[in-house]
Amino acid sequence: ARVPPADSGDADVELPTARHQPEGLEQLLARTKFTKTELQSLYRGFKSECPSGLVDEETFTLIYSRFFPQGDASSYAHFLFDAFDADRNGALCFQDFAVGLSVLLRGTEQQKLKWTFDLYDVNKDGYVSKEVTGGDTGGLVGWGQPGGDLTAPCVPQDMLEIMKSIYAMMGRCTEPALGTSAPAQHVELFFQKMDRNRDGVVTFEEFLATCQEDKDIMSSMQIFHNVL
Repeated sequence: ARVPPADSGDADVELPTARHQPEGLEQLLARTKFTKTELQSLYRGFKSECPSGLVDEETFTLIYSRFFPQGDASSYAHFLFDAFDADRNGALCFQDFAVGLSVLLRGTEQQKLKWTFDLYDVNKDGYVSKEVTGGDTGGLVGWGQPGGDLTAPCVPQDMLEIMKSIYAMMGRCTEPALGTSAPAQHVELFFQKMDRNRDGVVTFEEFLATCQEDKDIMSSMQIFHNVL
């Protein structure tokens, strides 16, 4: 199989015969919002980094971390890898990459929000839950500690882990420097807006409605697109 070249200058866009076989160009044109030229350019870049046609999580993390030398991108890369790995087989092929990137760059507002919700939903159960195991306050100093003035909050662990990974990845870029409690405080306020019926979990419907109604949340959501 081969991706038909746009012209003779794109003759190198030939799919490997003895390795992973990506979808044909026509199928990817139908599944994404990229042009033929854009797909061919993406494929050349993908092939140069991943000659076998498949990317495991370790390789993905190494590639992604190059863009954030000031921090530790390994945790966020793990969540991002899972988000792109639509078929959950532990490896990214070119179509996984192209389809996911198409949603993030060319998708509708609702498609982008669904992708972000799935990123938050770490255990993929369809909900973002408020659960804290014994004594875990997500780094909120004074909460749940002997003599503390505040009752321990239920910090949503799915979102907390994502937020911690983003803060770790941005590293020295955050000015002024943020304390260890910043990710949990950010998420707690965020979750209070999301859980509209106060049942302790956030569904995609709640997430979508809240984001679409709140301009501040929509602005803050750009952090996920900016770090991609």
